[in-house]
Amino acid sequence: MKIPMRQCSACRGHFEKRQLLRIVRTPDGDVLVDRRGKVSGRGVYICCNEDCLNKAIKTKALSRALETPVSDETIESIRQAIRETANG
Repeated sequence: MKIPMRQCSACRGHFEKRQLLRIVRTPDGDVLVDRRGKVSGRGVYICCNEDCLNKAIKTKALSRALETPVSDETIESIRQAIRETANG
């Protein structure tokens, strides 16, 4: 069986889809964390660590990939999702 692979928008590494965190811009324009990978809209993947998130913020990789600005509130929700993933 073929394993779905995705690229982290920050470090540009290729990983199994389930190892990454999906951020999605919904058709309504909201940006949110998609934990199940089922929300419709434009998605981008990042590694589940704060180093990649910080790099994505610094290089504006998330905003560019999602084609919309990402608010500080959304960044904090992504950071929280990464922490929850790290804690199991």
